[in-house]
Amino acid sequence: MELQFIELERLSVSKANMRYARKAPDVTDILPSVRKRGGIVPILVRPNGEEGHYEIVAGARRFHAASQVADERSAASEKARETGEIGEGSDAPDSETSDCLPCAILSDSDDADAIEASLIENVARRDADEVTQWETFTRLVKEGRSVADIAATFGLPEAGVKRVLALGNLLPRIRRLYRDEQIDAATVRHLTMASKEQQKAWAALFDGEDSYAPRGHQLKSWLFGGQSIPTSHALFDTEGMKGIVADLFGEEAYFSDADAFWALQDAAIEARRQAYLEEGWSDVMIVPRNEHFASWDYEKTTKRKGGRIYVDVRANGEVTFHEGYLTRLEARRLEKGEAITSEAKPPRPEITGPLQC
Repeated sequence: MELQFIELERLSVSKANMRYARKAPDVTDILPSVRKRGGIVPILVRPNGEEGHYEIVAGARRFHAASQVADERSAASEKARETGEIGEGSDAPDSETSDCLPCAILSDSDDADAIEASLIENVARRDADEVTQWETFTRLVKEGRSVADIAATFGLPEAGVKRVLALGNLLPRIRRLYRDEQIDAATVRHLTMASKEQQKAWAALFDGEDSYAPRGHQLKSWLFGGQSIPTSHALFDTEGMKGIVADLFGEEAYFSDADAFWALQDAAIEARRQAYLEEGWSDVMIVPRNEHFASWDYEKTTKRKGGRIYVDVRANGEVTFHEGYLTRLEARRLEKGEAITSEAKPPRPEITGPLQC
């Protein structure tokens, strides 16, 4: 790699640069430094095919800042000449060096190398939003880079690269909203589970003046038409099972058919119930879905003393097995040496089922 000072007019932003074909970047944070000291950190360039000219692979912000400073110096010099402060044919101090930038010249390598260099340099200096990363990662994939290659290059887990690439399954309109920070990451993650038609419908709600586009947990309910049941709550093996919708980030998955889920979940609960009874527990009580196991109404008791299993089943599919409990009344009777029956009514909620939802 060769280091040279190159005039600004011999430089242009490469198509491989992350900031190519976009509006001029905000350079207010680096302008004071460039005005005072000029370009200190070399930018990465490579020959662009025209003799003596180079394209910027990484460092477009410094190039734009240096160009702005050069324009300011030129304007100041012209004004000075008009007022007679500087004679004709004279230049403002340091104008020659101000119109150059230190450049590290890369070999004329393939586009993938240039794209990687651009993203590495930009990520190191200013966080790139996920949509920009998606655009760059997608270009790398088209250049033949694998997910593993990209992950190794940028020091990211492969799951993180896949998460960014998953944005490609969103409509461009939704990606723009995400880039502009009009919707948050949670909403985007849920939208990756939506079909293209659902995404279009959601975008129409977002753009409508008198409509509301659901977000967060409300968005999940909107997508699934009611209660969403995550696969993490299943007591059965879901490997290869149909009727599961997963977000494209690989972080969440849900059952699209609630009836099919409950048929399998109830069967799994019954199998666990039989296993507990075979282990010697006195009874296994299934708490109805519209009720709740109120632990404060029970006391912990061993299997030997007649403790039961209470299976707390929630409407979202979550199941909790409370091992070794008796009601407080039964526990008091047991302390007095009185016998307790093996039958027990399910715990009663303090509020009605509909109000718990």
